[in-house]
Amino acid sequence: MNDTDRQLLSLLRDDARISVTELARILRLSRATVQSRISKLEETGVITGYTVKLKPSSEAHRIRAWTSIAVEGNKAAAVIKALRGEPGVAALHTTNGRWDIAAELRADNLELFDQVLGRIRKIDGIANTETSILLSTHKV
Repeated sequence: MNDTDRQLLSLLRDDARISVTELARILRLSRATVQSRISKLEETGVITGYTVKLKPSSEAHRIRAWTSIAVEGNKAAAVIKALRGEPGVAALHTTNGRWDIAAELRADNLELFDQVLGRIRKIDGIANTETSILLSTHKV
């Protein structure tokens, strides 16, 4: 992957629906070259798909947060299994360092968010949690 590919990916991140013709104009390449580069990035697995980004205020789950979770001993697998069953958990990531798991939480309002946190804190094997509510999101 070279600088042109990185520029192409950056443009697609901003607007995955941008036309190949417009990409070619911006990158000062032929349309065929841009299409070929996109195809190659898809075939090699660099581009794995395209998606729709919703404005956070339009989503039903308006409260979003990251919860860092410390797990007791070797109970990580059981904790992850329990977290997968929690409807307020949108994503799970294992980590290294002070925290063992990072969970993205979502709820419609603060009262429901409090209930999600309460259920998570009762999961056997969780030693400690720290939660930060996401206030705003910025493009990368």
